[in-house]
Amino acid sequence: MPQGAFVAKTVIAVDGPAGSGKSSVSRAAARVLGFGYQDTGAAYRALAWHALQQGVDLDDPAAVLASWDTFDYAIGTDPDDYFVRVGGTDVTDAIRTPDVTAAVAHIAKLPEVRERLVQLFRRVMRKADARGIITEGRDITTVVAPDAEVRILLTADESVRMARRSAEVTTQSAAETSAALARRDAADAKVVDFMNAADGVTTLDSTDLDFDQTVQAVVDLARAATH
Repeated sequence: MPQGAFVAKTVIAVDGPAGSGKSSVSRAAARVLGFGYQDTGAAYRALAWHALQQGVDLDDPAAVLASWDTFDYAIGTDPDDYFVRVGGTDVTDAIRTPDVTAAVAHIAKLPEVRERLVQLFRRVMRKADARGIITEGRDITTVVAPDAEVRILLTADESVRMARRSAEVTTQSAAETSAALARRDAADAKVVDFMNAADGVTTLDSTDLDFDQTVQAVVDLARAATH
């Protein structure tokens, strides 16, 4: 099977830096389009949560990789019935804590983990019931779904992204949230380029757009490519 030929449905791939609104915009656009929705960042967070629960030394790549063997992951792809589970535990909220956020960088920097997660993301896309799916994350347009019908780099000025993320996180100060966002971008930038659009990828800058306008822009791009 060719690298990109993995799912027989319409795929909208969305990349972008932290705080760009990928998750909320993609989920809302999926709802409008009647598509499924996959937040790939949730899998990185869930694996980080799982490793923390097991007491894994996050600085030991072999130990992190070994935790994969007991990583029983499930995610809801219905935008109106979203959940993240590890085993029988609902971790939808738990994976958004500062401790998990800090641990994600240790997970995401490991090539072997990223390779396994790419295969997991493709399985989720194949199994989704909807006629299409929006999958968002870091290297979706180039690695996970390079043959997607629509590929979008969703971005915004750094100050805008930090303000948006600060509004989402109520357990940290604005300074702490901004610092965490900057660290996450810096760590991920070492393994994937999510700030520059690859060939054939549409850049959508939401700096001067409100939420509804950004969602509509994604919907318009999807409809133009599928009608």
